Amino acid sequence: MKFAFVSVGKSNEPYIKEGVEQFTKRIGHYYPIDWQLIAPAKATDPAQIKKLEAIAILKAIQHTDVLILLDETGKMLSSPGLAKLIQQKANQSAQRIVFLIGGAYGVAEDIKERAQFTWSLSALVFPHMLVRLILAEQVYRACSILANEKYHHE
Repeated sequence: MKFAFVSVGKSNEPYIKEGVEQFTKRIGHYYPIDWQLIAPAKATDPAQIKKLEAIAILKAIQHTDVLILLDETGKMLSSPGLAKLIQQKANQSAQRIVFLIGGAYGVAEDIKERAQFTWSLSALVFPHMLVRLILAEQVYRACSILANEKYHHE
């Protein structure tokens, strides 16, 4: 199984980049992983922006991918809950799990419908760059839970 993190937005600021790279490297000890940044759409209408970004997102994912959408309307999970979700997808022979961070206006309905799971990190709203760091840390934490390593303490 592989992981892919797909995010609509600009490149990470240096203070975020270092953390994202560190956790990405740690995840790589468990699963192959790659990041793909999608440039925000250049339009003024939010509906048009979501439509254009959806086209780019669909190009970045494959038909067989398990798509986990990060969205404020999703279900909140504990860290062990995320580990359980990843294990369930692995048990279902998922080839690649894609974690998707949509654009500033969210994602189009067809992307929401394509997602197998919609996950909310918090009821709070975070800048997209910070979400990338939180995502990388939480996926690493989930991997360490699955490996029975001591990073996560209950």
